[in-house]
Amino acid sequence: MYPILIIKTAALGDVLRTTSILPGLHEAHPASEITWLVAEGAEDLVRLQPLVDRVVTVDLDSPEGLTRVMVELGRTSWKWIISLDEEESLCRLASSLATERLTGACLETGEDGSERAGYTLDSAAWFDMGLTSRLGKEEADRLKRGNSQSHATIFSEMLGINEDQPSLRIPGAAFEAAQIWGTRHGLDGSVTTIGINTGAGGRWKTKGLGEGRTTELIEFLHRELEGEVKFVLLGGPAEAERNRRIMAAFGEDSDSEAIVLDAGTDNDQLTFAAFVDRCDLLITSDSLAMHMAIARSISLVAFFAPTSAVEIDVYGLGEKVISTADDYCSYRPDADNSTITVERLGRAALRTLP
Repeated sequence: MYPILIIKTAALGDVLRTTSILPGLHEAHPASEITWLVAEGAEDLVRLQPLVDRVVTVDLDSPEGLTRVMVELGRTSWKWIISLDEEESLCRLASSLATERLTGACLETGEDGSERAGYTLDSAAWFDMGLTSRLGKEEADRLKRGNSQSHATIFSEMLGINEDQPSLRIPGAAFEAAQIWGTRHGLDGSVTTIGINTGAGGRWKTKGLGEGRTTELIEFLHRELEGEVKFVLLGGPAEAERNRRIMAAFGEDSDSEAIVLDAGTDNDQLTFAAFVDRCDLLITSDSLAMHMAIARSISLVAFFAPTSAVEIDVYGLGEKVISTADDYCSYRPDADNSTITVERLGRAALRTLP
């Protein structure tokens, strides 16, 4: 037995893309038994993974919850702890557990004797670009902008394993819910189905595509495909009002002939993934939906302005449309995304369609 603990709790897209390391870990250590620590609300992204033996959840805002998890995980003598979250509380957790090998985020002791979040030397390729970089924020940002390797490549080299693709298992009940919805709306495979997921949540406004450009993109593709297409509008709770306004542009009182179907914004994660899985192509921001499409091998066009496109490997599934503005990959919430045009997105979509 070779017990491995992965500490990767959030954000949701980061949890999902980290599943790329699972095949390589099992290949390198066939006797491995993998436990994955995730934040409450993220467990569905890993609980059905056949290469994960146990999923432990934690309320990151609860000191009592962190203590409980520390006790629970402390019952195992780990062979390898892979610690991928920079929060000090999780660094403390990783450093407190007995293990033969620790890779990633941990506590460090400063020259003044104080403890702070740090990382092991073998994980510097990733964490040198992060919030806890020993090199300082300016150099970390420069390294991130100059990085030429994907997340999966960096992690496989960091861990000394073969690189693989993220994956996501979807249960039958979620597939059935998406199937029933699709049948009700005539998604019978007779025309192309394009998913539209252009929102961005709340952190980076310009990570997404504006409502105006989204409606123009739908109209562009409707014309180019001569109406032989249906669009599925996707999003989460943060996009509820936004998606409602977009849907209004294609309602009965509009002049548009495009067929746009509202998948809702209150689906659980795996039902949402099943909606993504029904699409022939997904046009998406750098978001959970993008990572789901990659994990499910769905054709996609993903666009990037404030965040790094290089980190994302689409594994030959489609194209990346990247901002040409000076502040690309600046991680600024107001980064210029004006060069992510309808023409660029639409042409990429037409090239990518199966």
